[in-house]
Amino acid sequence: MKNKILSIIAVLLITLPLAAQVKKGKTVKPVTPQVVKEVLNRGIQPKAGPAPVIKIGDYESFELANGLKVFVVENHKIPRLAYSLVLDNDPVFEGDMEGYTDFAGQLMRTGTTTRTKDQIDEQVDMLGASLNTSASGISANCLVKHNEELLDIMSDVLLNANFKTEELEKIRTQTLSSLEADKNEPGAISGRVSSILVYGENHPYGLNESEESVKKITLEKCTEYYKTYFKPNVAYLAIVGDITLEQAKPLVEKYFGSWQRGDVPKATYAVKKAPSKTTVVVVDRPNAVQSTINVTYPVDLKPGSADDIKVKLTNTILGGGTFRLYNNLREKHGWTYGAYSSIQPDKLVGEFSASAEVRNPVTDSSFTEILAEMSRLRTEPVNDTELNMVRNYMMGDFGRALENPATVAKFAINTARYNLPKDYYATYLTRLSTLNSADVQLTAQKYIRPDNAYLLMVGKAEDIAPKLKKFAKSGDVLYYDIDGKLYDPSKKLKPAPIGVTAEQVINNYITAIGGVKKLNKIKDATINAGATMQGMPISLDLYYKAPDKMLMQVGSGAMVFAKQVYNAGKGVSSSPMSGETKAIEGDELSGMKEAAMIFPEMYYYTTLKYTTALLGIEEQKDQKQYYKIEVNKGGDKKDIEYYDVQTGLKIRTEGKQGITEFSDYKAVEGILFPHGMTQNMGPQTISFTVTAVKLNTKLKDEFFEIK
Repeated sequence: MKNKILSIIAVLLITLPLAAQVKKGKTVKPVTPQVVKEVLNRGIQPKAGPAPVIKIGDYESFELANGLKVFVVENHKIPRLAYSLVLDNDPVFEGDMEGYTDFAGQLMRTGTTTRTKDQIDEQVDMLGASLNTSASGISANCLVKHNEELLDIMSDVLLNANFKTEELEKIRTQTLSSLEADKNEPGAISGRVSSILVYGENHPYGLNESEESVKKITLEKCTEYYKTYFKPNVAYLAIVGDITLEQAKPLVEKYFGSWQRGDVPKATYAVKKAPSKTTVVVVDRPNAVQSTINVTYPVDLKPGSADDIKVKLTNTILGGGTFRLYNNLREKHGWTYGAYSSIQPDKLVGEFSASAEVRNPVTDSSFTEILAEMSRLRTEPVNDTELNMVRNYMMGDFGRALENPATVAKFAINTARYNLPKDYYATYLTRLSTLNSADVQLTAQKYIRPDNAYLLMVGKAEDIAPKLKKFAKSGDVLYYDIDGKLYDPSKKLKPAPIGVTAEQVINNYITAIGGVKKLNKIKDATINAGATMQGMPISLDLYYKAPDKMLMQVGSGAMVFAKQVYNAGKGVSSSPMSGETKAIEGDELSGMKEAAMIFPEMYYYTTLKYTTALLGIEEQKDQKQYYKIEVNKGGDKKDIEYYDVQTGLKIRTEGKQGITEFSDYKAVEGILFPHGMTQNMGPQTISFTVTAVKLNTKLKDEFFEIK
């Protein structure tokens, strides 16, 4: 069953959106594009105009006796109101329970002492409103006519949250599922490792949720965070919309005046500096066909500092949009779909990042070009044409952002939180328009540091790591695992005992699941499994008949999304929903030859003509040891398979299509079948539970007929 599951997610990703539309009775109408003709004299460069004047809603403010600071931004264009409450707390170091503050923020939305989660959901929906909670505050919006009804719910959630164990367990399950998917998502891996590199494991920004930390989170710890940090004297409430200060004051007093103030813990953390020299870090993904790369380091940049706008302009030129990095790596070289950079200010410590996803053969070249663009910004003045183009882009972006009431609310809160001049945002465009090439170059020299960066690569180390040594000033490449733990690659894989071969390991597996004699007696098999994807129950039915027939069917209830049939060298796939049928050819067809075998490991060296190599013994996170075997299937098609040293059972297969994990082996008529299977392919993860295995039911040949 090991390779059948590899194509399942691809089938589901294509068919689920269509299935959802059919289920809801929706049809998709084609969109006819409107063509606008425009005549331009491209021989004349347009002159830069003055900075556009954009009116930002003025705000008025007041403070309750409990310390809650309130900002009112009037906007009478539409009869709506938006609320944004933000806590100004120091980040919490969560230690071995990393994630509990996020849990607490989610739990606030799951019930109060007077309302259940279902009641909150129903009441908010009836108002046509929205209400969201997080570890750092609450946001909500509604029509003016429903204002007090929403405030009643919002204040109840804020003041009377009541955490329940069953809701905590739901969040835990969802989080663990997300973490499982992230294990095989290069972008998520890069994010975890880069946070450790930039901030360190002793800083709250350097901690990452893990299975271990999430399993340790308790209801008591979440409740403690809520009761300790949700205090009005550290809170800012912005109200934007069709309301006046005179109308807002009594409402805020009525619904938030009873909120009790209290002392909130303060914290200080050591700030990690940028590396003294370029440091190369690799996270090995042996079957990756592309690399996720990142140039990153910490920066000392506070929100609203004198350099803030200069940094935004400088970074935008480098990679804040479709500019230098994008034009170089994508437009000029065609190595990636996009390359971007960012410089994030923060009251503790900010971060620079320049990232892209590129093909394996050009990974080192991509690093070379990113570093070259960073250096060029420091050494070469930006010409006026490029400067004006980027400034105009930023001005337009700023103007568009103001269409969102949440932006104005954020401006009001930031002005107070960071002690900015009251006209800081009102004069933003004017100050941006005065910046020149010299400002950009000086700012780049201060904040763009190609010689003091971490060069992080998530990809196939065997092919790429040797090419990255040239960037490391120490000459060494550091290896981190997907959890951000440094390790020595020469020690991670231990040599297998003398005399043990890959063929012996695979034969031991065949013996462990039942033995050749029993397996040869199986002439047909039916396997039924189920899973949930995008909230929809999914059924998977697999039928085999020795030696070379298979039918796979994926559906939900009585609905069949897709079918694949293989019969003696021929294969077809079909979608009963759309009525389409197509022949399976090429590599996909050759892969189905193995997929159609009930126990393909028995035929690795004969019918399939594979070659294998025992790479060694690897100890994994569960502290168990596994034989690591490379299975060569011809050409560049290689899989890595892991077999438990103690039990002999196969627990994982890694290939170009993703990673499949096997668990919960159970005996059926004396033969062990995995009853738990998890497939990871990019950001998608799906876990199947086998519900039934039937053997030798005398399936008819006609069942596998290809018409």
